[in-house]
Amino acid sequence: MNTFKVSIQETSNDNIIKFEVNQFITNHQSFEFNNIDEAKDSPLAQQLFYLPFVKKVYISGHFIAVERYNIVEWSDVQDEVAEQIEAYLNEGGVVIELAHASSGKVPVTIYAESTPNPSVMKFVANKKMVSSLFEFTSIDDAKLSPLATALFHFPFVKSVFLEENYVSITKYDMAEWQDITMELREFIKTFIEDGKDIVLPHAAETLNQSNDHLNQKFDSLDDTSKEIVTILEEYVKPAVASDGGNIQFISYDAMQKNVSVMLQGACSGCPSSTFTLKSGIENMLKQMLPGKVETVDAING
Repeated sequence: MNTFKVSIQETSNDNIIKFEVNQFITNHQSFEFNNIDEAKDSPLAQQLFYLPFVKKVYISGHFIAVERYNIVEWSDVQDEVAEQIEAYLNEGGVVIELAHASSGKVPVTIYAESTPNPSVMKFVANKKMVSSLFEFTSIDDAKLSPLATALFHFPFVKSVFLEENYVSITKYDMAEWQDITMELREFIKTFIEDGKDIVLPHAAETLNQSNDHLNQKFDSLDDTSKEIVTILEEYVKPAVASDGGNIQFISYDAMQKNVSVMLQGACSGCPSSTFTLKSGIENMLKQMLPGKVETVDAING
């Protein structure tokens, strides 16, 4: 039997370290655990959660990624963790309980929900699928998401938007929802139940939250822009998220008293919903920031 060797690989997220193994440790499946209770099917993950600084454990085919709490620096503990994982594997420790790993099935419920945009349907799961939002408008930019890539193989899929526990799909006019909803619902359900990656590990960091120009650091914004972002986060985002969409702050022009935002998912591409949302945001910001905002430009993502 080959000896397990573990190497340390940094990621673009300072809180996450990958411990790569020189051979496969799962049957081409991936598992994510947020706490020791969720890790009941993985003795290895449970062992790692006994370390007080471990926040999250992600186990894939040939690596274990661990996210830390800020009570330690990885430079102080990563060698010890690597040695612990290597010793555990070489002593025959179980990575994933066989019953769980062999079936590869996790009970999943998917239901379809209409949105204000007639071209968009929201498919909601009874489990968390991603930790960040992603929008893909073509198969070329969907490389970070195996699920989105698979969905683009349906000729009627125009764009895919992923949020915490749902997938919003925008269709071309060539198809009617009544003809394709059941097919898509079953496809997504089977994809998740088979334990396939929704997005690749650390896709959020690689994608850098979809677009670099949307990623202005909050602390670097002027005071009015910070107020606008706070209002959007608190009052607008929860409402549009329930409809399968998202809104992103782009910029604020103090001279013109103009705010630019980007609409994504179900909010994007529908003239009536775009106008309604733009008018609503405009009125809200004018009321809450009198004298500072006069107009809102809503750009479809």
